[in-house]
Amino acid sequence: MNRVEPLTVSALTAQIKEILEDQVGEVSVTGEISNLRQQSSGHYYFTLKDEGSQIPCALFKGSAGRLAVAPKDGAKVVVEGEVSVYAPRGAYQLIVRNLKPVGKGDLHQRFEELKRKLQDEGLFEEARKRPIPEYVERVGIITSPTGAAVRDAIHVLQRRCPRVQLTVFGVKVQGEGAAEEVAEAIWEMGRRDFDVLLVVRGGGSLEDLWAFNEEVVARAVVASPIPVISGVGHETDFTICDFVADMRAPTPSAAAEMVSRPDVDWVEELRAWRDRLGEAAVDFLEEKRRRLGDLAGSYVFREPRKMVEMSGQRVDELAVQLMRGLESGWRYRKQYAEGLLGRWAALKPERRLRELSLRVQAAADRLRAMGPEETLKRGYALVQTAEGKLVRNVEPARRLGDLVVRFSDGKLEVKVKGK
Repeated sequence: MNRVEPLTVSALTAQIKEILEDQVGEVSVTGEISNLRQQSSGHYYFTLKDEGSQIPCALFKGSAGRLAVAPKDGAKVVVEGEVSVYAPRGAYQLIVRNLKPVGKGDLHQRFEELKRKLQDEGLFEEARKRPIPEYVERVGIITSPTGAAVRDAIHVLQRRCPRVQLTVFGVKVQGEGAAEEVAEAIWEMGRRDFDVLLVVRGGGSLEDLWAFNEEVVARAVVASPIPVISGVGHETDFTICDFVADMRAPTPSAAAEMVSRPDVDWVEELRAWRDRLGEAAVDFLEEKRRRLGDLAGSYVFREPRKMVEMSGQRVDELAVQLMRGLESGWRYRKQYAEGLLGRWAALKPERRLRELSLRVQAAADRLRAMGPEETLKRGYALVQTAEGKLVRNVEPARRLGDLVVRFSDGKLEVKVKGK
């Protein structure tokens, strides 16, 4: 048997490293991130695991800066990189060059499509959203009954404002049927007497938070008669629920803080109002006191008798002015009437009326003298038809045969025998 020269640990590790890098080299691996930590250097270290095994991973600062999405604990990802050995510990590891969430492309597309659809409907508009009440007494929380989110929210509310009444509606917040449970809870609690609803859950991957990106949840939030605050995931996580809610909170704890103004703040504000009201009352009374002092020192109150006497004197002056005005008006009207009478007398209407009457009488006499009655009295006669039509010539009289001859004292009916 040939004697083998022993290797140093470093030499053996170097050989293993070379074999791994040459024989395995670049790989693409699917798994879940756990034990994630980021160093001050900007490097990330985590474990990539599945149901049966795990492998340490190193994501150096240069590669991390080129990623579209930063790694997060619990995220299911596809990792691309090279298998290598970390010599100081003699452990193999995966040097990560790229990292992509599993199924992100499909989920991201669905997210953007629904976001665009609801935005076009105006459901993200601030004008549509309702204000959160400043004074809150009854709060409904929709979340997992066993998760850290509900514990954080309850702790914040009880610490800051213990008078607030809390009601927790437990639902699934992840997996199949979660979106429907969340929507049903919003509908159910919307029929109760709450001041505000909190829809909250802790952080997670895009898949973990997907229930809050479903349209059924968005529609339920919009239709809720009670204002809704969405506190889903971490500060960097955004869901469709956040966009349609009346207010978005970066975390569940922040959502609880938004509706739990500390009682001490209310007390301080009431004290401030009390102080301002007291100051306003003092200022008001001081102004009235000053005004009263001014009035008390005025001439009216100092010399009331003189004021009455001066008022009487003023009444006398006005009476004199009134009498003068009446007298002046009477004289003017008297002069005007006398002028009218003078002009009437100058016109001599009685004489003109008499002259007119004589001219009318003379005209009447002339008309009467020219009338038919006066003519008949002078010996003339009128020949007429039986109908009273005047006959002036012989020829018409001969043709008619029967005529009436009218005299001043009567008339005769005659027959024409010949011309």
